[in-house]
Amino acid sequence: MALTLRTLNYLLGGGRSKKKKMSELASAPKVALGSIAFAVFWMMAVFPSVPFLPIGRTAGSLLSAVLMVIFHVISPDDAYASIDLPILGLLFATMVVGSYLRNAGMFKHLGRLLAWKSQGGRDLMCRVCVVTALASALFTNDTCCVVLTEFVLELAAERNLPAKPFLLALASSANIGSAATPIGNPQNLVIAFNSKITFPKFLMGILPAMLVGMAVNMVMLLCMYWRELGGGAELSVDGKQMEAVEEGRSPASAKSTPQLNGNGNTMMSLEMSENITTKHPWFMQCTEARRKLFLKSFAYVVTVGMVVAYMVGLNMSWTAITTALALVVVDFRDAEPCLDTVSYSLLVFFSGMFITVSGFNKTGLPGAIWDFMAPYSKVNSVGGISVLSVIILLLSNLASNVPTVLLMGDEVAKAAALISPAAVTTSWLLLAWVSTVAGNLSLLGSAANLIVCEQARRAPRNAYDLTFWQHIVFGVPSTLIVTAVGIPLIGKI
Repeated sequence: MALTLRTLNYLLGGGRSKKKKMSELASAPKVALGSIAFAVFWMMAVFPSVPFLPIGRTAGSLLSAVLMVIFHVISPDDAYASIDLPILGLLFATMVVGSYLRNAGMFKHLGRLLAWKSQGGRDLMCRVCVVTALASALFTNDTCCVVLTEFVLELAAERNLPAKPFLLALASSANIGSAATPIGNPQNLVIAFNSKITFPKFLMGILPAMLVGMAVNMVMLLCMYWRELGGGAELSVDGKQMEAVEEGRSPASAKSTPQLNGNGNTMMSLEMSENITTKHPWFMQCTEARRKLFLKSFAYVVTVGMVVAYMVGLNMSWTAITTALALVVVDFRDAEPCLDTVSYSLLVFFSGMFITVSGFNKTGLPGAIWDFMAPYSKVNSVGGISVLSVIILLLSNLASNVPTVLLMGDEVAKAAALISPAAVTTSWLLLAWVSTVAGNLSLLGSAANLIVCEQARRAPRNAYDLTFWQHIVFGVPSTLIVTAVGIPLIGKI
């Protein structure tokens, strides 16, 4: 997820008052009822189709949010306030921009780059890991997952390779890569703001851990899915197949009849890739080829501008929304086919999740856990760092990583200040690294995981349901090992 300055100021402005509330348990009924509502959220996220309540993750998220309000764990006004509209706006705009990038040929070129002299499925998965990790440091982990999930599914399907290892590679690499910069994810932005660590210093402090962590994560994926990734070396994708992927069709449909909808009509979703027709004089004077070239070039230029705006610290949400609207306006036709590609159910899921997590934080349980373990988590010993890392991993998966950083940041920095000034910077970077990699522990550990899961499940072609258990089997060992190997490298440059 990404934070705007307004959201960041809201969180930081109430940081101290929130920490006081979180360090004190609420009344017993409020703790019990809040825990029940949070347990409902977890149950529906892990088992979206349980026999006694087969309503799915999105409805389950809303149910748990409503329970938080009904149980008076959180007030209606606070529930509305806890919905982070800037994050929802960022996700919405990113999906729109991703649709235009698909039509501009980005995925076709990216597919050719990934497949260039590919030695098979194992080599291809490693390339996906590297590209995702590096891109997420600049585009944010959520943005990369929104844009790349369906593309990765197509990439695996073209080569008759299983989707699961590629989806795990995408989600885990996006989280690991986003740890390297202050703009990679929201907790890093909070940490950079509080610690006053500059962009270059932040990057160099975590970059070695990120690179080694990315490599370790790749090796673990290869070890776990070596046999499944044995094929895919002799694929030869012709031009029609690549165009089919670019337009949002399955490669096979390029050689067969057009896809039909339930009424027997050709699917109108291909309108996104049709020739652009308009009566505007400027466009009428251009040839069709020039119009296409202009629109493709414009899509790439404004996307690069969006990344630059992220790096210089402009409002991420409004930057993405502005980019999306610029593409819509310049496209100069009805934007409804593009807007139909947005996963609105994912936005609803996140709204319910924001309310649920906020309500759970109001019970005081996350703060009580930290208060109990704080004396044993000093950063001046290996044992203390290990305990601190375990606490961060636990709280990041229970209370979400941004509240965890807000709760622990100042306390960890104060403890480090008693050691040396250099230890303060290292402690902030350590918090950034562990809270980010903690997102790989479970499917609910980060928004990037949920985006990959829901986008893959709702994909119009080659859909895949990545379950909680499929993720956690890889996520737990990967998180523990990547975290451990990265900690000694933090702040070494």
